[in-house]
Amino acid sequence: MAVLVGKKAPTFEADAVIKGGEFQEKFSLQQYIGKKYVVFFFYPADFTFVCPTELIAFQKKLEEFEKRNVAVVGCSVDSKFSHWAWLNTPQEKGGIQGVTYPIVADLSKTISENYDVLAGEYDYNEEGEMEFDGEPASYRGLFLIDKQGVVRHQVVNDMPLGRSVDETLRMVDALSFYEEHGEVCPADWHAGEEGLKENAESISDYLGKRKE
Repeated sequence: MAVLVGKKAPTFEADAVIKGGEFQEKFSLQQYIGKKYVVFFFYPADFTFVCPTELIAFQKKLEEFEKRNVAVVGCSVDSKFSHWAWLNTPQEKGGIQGVTYPIVADLSKTISENYDVLAGEYDYNEEGEMEFDGEPASYRGLFLIDKQGVVRHQVVNDMPLGRSVDETLRMVDALSFYEEHGEVCPADWHAGEEGLKENAESISDYLGKRKE
């Protein structure tokens, strides 16, 4: 599994469904460079069991991300038509109707490969025929990308394990705090707490302040 933290996020142009039902060709994260942070997350497939809980959870907190100047973008190996159908299926019937952030169609699986979250790979069998070894879907990868297009945080879960949207917001807050104040964020840091200045105080002094 590749570690992309500290590196430029892989670029792409692909079909996407935006605003809950509009098709867009050549969608790219490059549109956010210099303007917004990006939370770019992968999920295994449309019309599955765990995935709608995640996509709907991100939608419920979308206003919180927007307050922090963050664009949320989802992606799976499904087609734009599958995304559109899922977006137009009511939530009580297993759909994600009401989700408004962009969902990218990675039908070729190249985006998932470039972010190294594809749960398998193409290879040649003994007969010289190309076949896919593994599951042709994405793990639950999530990448926090800064305004310069650099990955600052990544987490990859196996398919049965849903992610924490609140933890994603915490990481956005931590990155923003560091960029604004130049202070690092220790374990379990949350917005509103003090950060750590390098060599400014001992860890024990800092922990003592947190208990007060």
